[in-house]
Amino acid sequence: MADLVANARAIMAHIAHKLEADISVELWNGEVVPLGPGARDDIRLAIRSPQAIGRLVRSPKLMTVFELFIAGQLDFVGGSPLEALDRWDHMRALGLKRTLDKWLLLKNAWPFLFVRGDAKGGLDFDKRVADRPEEGRDDQELIAFHYDVSNEFYELFLDPEMQYSPGYFAALDTELAAAQIAKMDHICRKLALEPGDRVLDIGCGWGGMACHTAKHFGASVHGVTLSQEQHDEAIARAERMGVSDLVTIELCDFRSIVPEGQYDKIIQVGMFEHVGLDNHDAYFRHVHDLLRPRGLYLHDAITRRAPLDPKLLRKPTSYMKVLNRYIFPGGELDHIGMTITNMERNKFEIRDVESMREHYFLALKAWSENLYARREEAERMVGGGRVRLWLMYFALSAMGFRRGAIYDFQTLAMRRRTGLTGLPLSRADS
Repeated sequence: MADLVANARAIMAHIAHKLEADISVELWNGEVVPLGPGARDDIRLAIRSPQAIGRLVRSPKLMTVFELFIAGQLDFVGGSPLEALDRWDHMRALGLKRTLDKWLLLKNAWPFLFVRGDAKGGLDFDKRVADRPEEGRDDQELIAFHYDVSNEFYELFLDPEMQYSPGYFAALDTELAAAQIAKMDHICRKLALEPGDRVLDIGCGWGGMACHTAKHFGASVHGVTLSQEQHDEAIARAERMGVSDLVTIELCDFRSIVPEGQYDKIIQVGMFEHVGLDNHDAYFRHVHDLLRPRGLYLHDAITRRAPLDPKLLRKPTSYMKVLNRYIFPGGELDHIGMTITNMERNKFEIRDVESMREHYFLALKAWSENLYARREEAERMVGGGRVRLWLMYFALSAMGFRRGAIYDFQTLAMRRRTGLTGLPLSRADS
């Protein structure tokens, strides 16, 4: 075992020379090795056993890292994963494969190949996900996997309105709660909501947007969700806010709503990522048919960069593979050009597109801080493995938005009809 510590120390020292990070590694014997010259040891990556290194040597993938974190074989001590990731240069980390001395690594990693005791993290969605509903895709099961963990768990890190999407931050130091209220107001103004408007909230979550729209803009809102936990809380929220006469919440797939052009406005925030690429046309057609002529649709969704070769859009990144297995089974991201093209193909007129990238980063940063501060309470609720999983998910997602590897856009569209729209001529009027 002493030899393995020496091997691990040599590996970490070589990585430190190339990575130049400002954190340290804590080995299973308590020894601390800096990951850069002058690196502080207040935040440390704890490697709990030589078996963890053995797993990484045999399967050096992001999926393996997540499995080890879930199992507790890897963990950050003294700070959250997001705080730790903020202490190294991400592009330098991505380039390690090219700069490290492979012979030195092989010589020191070789003994770990024979250290067994693989740790599986559990908590994964281990079923095959069909591409389309008609092929057996069960969207309710996919949504429940993520959202039915427990409302109490989400309350630990979300704002009082339970908004699980980017806020609208006036400044970097804007409080999360204020940013989420500003986001809901921003959406309502974009939609030019008026008292009596008939509104559909697709994937209404815990009802915060539906209730805000009814209470502050006088709209009649029909919210739909596939999560039982969200459905129950949304109904209770409408009762607490005194808007039960204006808000109805239904546990159903929005595709089951008979399209009769019955809605003046439709809102979708953070649900589209669950739909799947093969279902985008059917989704937009149904939204179109649910709207009255010149009805408005607010579409808020995460996107990825447009690849040079369109075929690569269907090739999941390492991070998307992790998300599909542990966080959002069945989830797929398009790019903003594809979103707009598909809307226009399905008889929408695009009225406005606004980037929410920095806003999403700030929301994820706040969620990470909130969950990390209450991690002991969260562990009692859902277990340490799930808390570590969520903190890693927040950290990598936040860094993705920070770097511009992933985006989020609010797109305002209208059910197309010939003639002037009657909408405000300036953004300043919305």
